[in-house]
Amino acid sequence: MKLAEALIERADLQRHLAQLQTRLLQNAQYQEGESPAEEPATLLEEYRRANEALHRLIVQINLANQRAVLADGTGMVAALAERERLKAEHAVLTKLADAATPEQSRYSRSEIKMLAAVDIKELRRRADDTAKACRLLDIQIQQANWAEDL
Repeated sequence: MKLAEALIERADLQRHLAQLQTRLLQNAQYQEGESPAEEPATLLEEYRRANEALHRLIVQINLANQRAVLADGTGMVAALAERERLKAEHAVLTKLADAATPEQSRYSRSEIKMLAAVDIKELRRRADDTAKACRLLDIQIQQANWAEDL
């Protein structure tokens, strides 16, 4: 199995676990004289098995990430950390630019005018550059994911 396939399977297992949790909570109580729509003990056992499978898969993914190297020689773990850094930086730049953008809520010249404390145009340019760098890095990560065996 390729690393990319394992990542897809991990996402599926995580969704399945979330659905099982919802179903468990929906069936935690039932009205007197009725029975639960689904048996909580059965759901809990299914959750346990799926969670163990997810655990095993995550260990395999992490080991593969330690071995994997991008085309430019960067280790996968370092590349993943860099991608997270870029995403966080992009989010901050975008939020700051949005917060600094003045709203046109003045109804008369006597009301207080709000001014941007930062260069919004420059922030948007930096956010765009950061997003592009993140996309390019993500392409390299995806290529390595499809090349690396679990």
